[in-house]
This record gives sequence, C-alpha cells and structure tokens, in this order.
Amino acid sequence: MSIYLNRNNKVIVQGITGGEGTKHTALMLKAGTNIVGGVNARKAGTTVTHLDAAGREIELPVFATVAEAMEKTGADTSIAFVPPAFSKDAIIEAVDAEIPLLVVITEGIPVQDTAYAWAYNVDKGNKTRIIGPNCPGIITPGEALVGITPNNITGKGPIGLVSKSGTLTYQMMYELRDLGFSTAIGIGGDPVVGTTHIDAIEAFEQDPETKVIVMIGEIGGDAEERAAEYIKANVTKPVVGYVAGFTAPEGKTMGHAGAIVSGSSGTAQAKKEALEAAGVKVGKTPSETARLAREIYESL
Repeated sequence: MSIYLNRNNKVIVQGITGGEGTKHTALMLKAGTNIVGGVNARKAGTTVTHLDAAGREIELPVFATVAEAMEKTGADTSIAFVPPAFSKDAIIEAVDAEIPLLVVITEGIPVQDTAYAWAYNVDKGNKTRIIGPNCPGIITPGEALVGITPNNITGKGPIGLVSKSGTLTYQMMYELRDLGFSTAIGIGGDPVVGTTHIDAIEAFEQDPETKVIVMIGEIGGDAEERAAEYIKANVTKPVVGYVAGFTAPEGKTMGHAGAIVSGSSGTAQAKKEALEAAGVKVGKTPSETARLAREIYESL
C-alpha cells in the first residue's frame, strides 16, 4: 500500500522538453514510473525518446495542453518542471484539466502566484491534489517516483514520511533504509503549499501498510503546531518528529521562504514542545529521530 501514488498512476511531465524535465523524466522512468507523455505547447505533435526501466527505447508524445494529454493517454498525474515565471499558469492549466495529482518541483515561485493558484484550485472544487511547490515530490519505493528524490536510497517498508525539506527527506530515507518506506512525500518549505503535514498524516493513518509516521518540520509558521493538534485528536499510529532549526537566529530567513522565526512563535523549541504535548517523540537530530522511529517500530 501507499498514499497518493502507486505503480498504476499514469504520469505526464509539464516541461518534458526542457533541461530539468528531460533529466528527471529519464530518472523517473528508471525508477519504474509509468510516464505516458509530456506537455509543451511549442513542441506539440513531436515526441521525445527515453529509456524505460528495462532499458528499452520508448517514444513519448508531447501534447499542447494537460487536458489533451489526459484525453489521449488517460493520465491521472502530472509533474511540472516549469520556470518560476510560468508556474502559476502551469498549475492553473492542470487544475482546469482536473488532473487528480499535480507535483510542482519549482523553487522560487512568487508566493502571491502560489496563493492565487491554490485559491483557484479550491474555488474549482479542490479536485487536484497539489504537492509543492519547492519540493522533491513523492516516491513510493519500488513502484513509482514523481519528483527528484533519488530512487535507490531505500526499498518498500512500514515507515511513512512527510517532510518540509528535500535533503532531510533523503537523509531520513537513508537512515531508515533497513526498514523501508510505504511512501515518502516532500511537501516543500514555502509559506503556501498545496499539501500539508496534516493531509499526509491523515492519509498515512488510513494506510494499513504504514506502521510508523515520521514528520520533518522546520522553523517558521505554525504548520507543525497545527499538525500536533491534529495528531492528538485523530491519529492512533505512533508519530516521530524532527524540527530543523534549533540553532537558527531569530528574525532571519533561513533558506526556505517559510522559515522565518518571529518572537517565540515558530521556533524549533516551540514546535518540539507542541509535538511532544501531542505524544509525538521528537529527536534533536535527524539521526536521533531515525533511532526513535526504529525503536518504536521494533516495539510494535
């Protein structure tokens, strides 16, 4: 089992002919992802050549729009490798087509663009699950990768992971590679994201194969505090947490646009305390967090 993504998803790539789109289409195919085509209005009607997971050459069609790609291929998932200036339009195009799952990798999208696109999706009935932006995407090991996570870190297993940070996603997957993961999802570190910790935790709670949930947060905002309230009220599975930024200076923007601490609000310590009050074990380092997750799983 998994959340949001499995081997049956049919995936298209918005921006399949660009540099990043080309590179990561090849890597996603190698991971076993069922990519059925791409979108680039200027290259519509052409094809791109790639190798599938078995090393066979395949031709992927390029379409003018997401709607056309869905109609011709039956795609239910899209990943957007589109520059920041054009990302709002790419998201809106996918939302208009009502594609069920959209992963937005792009970093540096203006927050007002993301906020507009997210509000547009809600206004249209919230039919598209958006992951990102500024995220590594989602991987169900051994089945499918829609994103930029290295596919060879770990195999399938009982841990569900949701993280604000791409690199910490990879580290946690490596630390717990002996156990493996049902799904690992990077939600992104921007102030406005399409999928939250709570969304992923709710899905992991309902997934019978996920036995332990690991959530990685970071300073800034109140997403972790809200997740703590949700966990306390709704989650029966053990949750282990890590909050990046214990040594961050107050008032500084730390890497991710959302990682700004103001007063005591949004600090790593405040988030740690909120999570622990909800029964979440919180590690001070990624390695300690992995050790806690392993101990809890082995005690089940």
